[in-house]
Amino acid sequence: MTLLLLFACQSTPTDPPSEPEDTSEDSGEVSGCPTSTWNSGRFEMDHGGVERSFRVHVPASYDPSTPTPLVLLFHGWGGDDTEFLDAPVVTAEADQRGYVLIAPVGLGSDQPDSSWNSWSFRGSTTGLDGDGDAICDDAATTDYSYPSCEGVAENGCSWTHCQDDDVDFVLELVELAKENLCIDAERVFAVGGSNGGMFSWEIGQNPASAGTFRAIAPLIGLPHRGYVDPPARDGGMPVLLVTGKADRTVPPGEWEDPSHTTTTDGDVYYYTGATAITQVWAEARGCDTTRPAAVVDLGVSEVECRSTCEDGAVLDCRSEMGHTYQLGWSWPLVLDFFDSAT
Repeated sequence: MTLLLLFACQSTPTDPPSEPEDTSEDSGEVSGCPTSTWNSGRFEMDHGGVERSFRVHVPASYDPSTPTPLVLLFHGWGGDDTEFLDAPVVTAEADQRGYVLIAPVGLGSDQPDSSWNSWSFRGSTTGLDGDGDAICDDAATTDYSYPSCEGVAENGCSWTHCQDDDVDFVLELVELAKENLCIDAERVFAVGGSNGGMFSWEIGQNPASAGTFRAIAPLIGLPHRGYVDPPARDGGMPVLLVTGKADRTVPPGEWEDPSHTTTTDGDVYYYTGATAITQVWAEARGCDTTRPAAVVDLGVSEVECRSTCEDGAVLDCRSEMGHTYQLGWSWPLVLDFFDSAT
């Protein structure tokens, strides 16, 4: 499996972590916002007895009295909090537009071991697809099963951790952010790459978390075969999906083909195709999926986007790239999408 991503832009070191500013002597709130404020830096929290870590980026324009949008960034398999936040375009665009960014870190093979950090979603721990079959060709795929999934994994296709409930962790993290920053509760978003992109679909499909997020943007990440549920939110949820036509790890499939896709990078995993999942999410928005998706010109030459929604609320975007983020153009595209998400 090759779900650790290569960046299309250079990364640079960030400033040393800083401790939260202590403003405990202040009393009351300003415009309903907390008086204690996080600075940019790395932090830890206990979630059900499991130590979780995350990194915060507070934009230079942050006003502690003004509700500010929040984007959670979920790294790929084997990644960490540097995957997005060490890319200069990510922090520069967030500063310019006024987004708070939080990059939590997934869990590895066993606590406190954090090797091969991952995010768990339906199918990834059990190794079973939406129909109860294996999510991979077990005989032709490396066994990546984590020790924490003993008794959970049904076969050798399991490939993420079973240490903690990632959805519940994310919900608690959002609440913690609201206690320490002036967060606009109506503008909380999720971006994930590869394994993190797969997890972002779970966030939208899970009734426990769907109401917390305004929109999601999975990059080169799709659910496993058979998990084509609509968003668990009345009226649906905007989604911007970006995939690579040359991606052998999580291939999107052909345009207008609702079939599942198959990994060809040395392992043999099965994924829901890009057309199938975006059609279901478009239907949840009340869009007419009986007609072919129309091309939507977003002014980005590196990618072709299509949608059956007249307002472009569900976008299936595909580039000629492989299994990579191409953050130089994809990140501004994501924030443009979030800026207009309703």
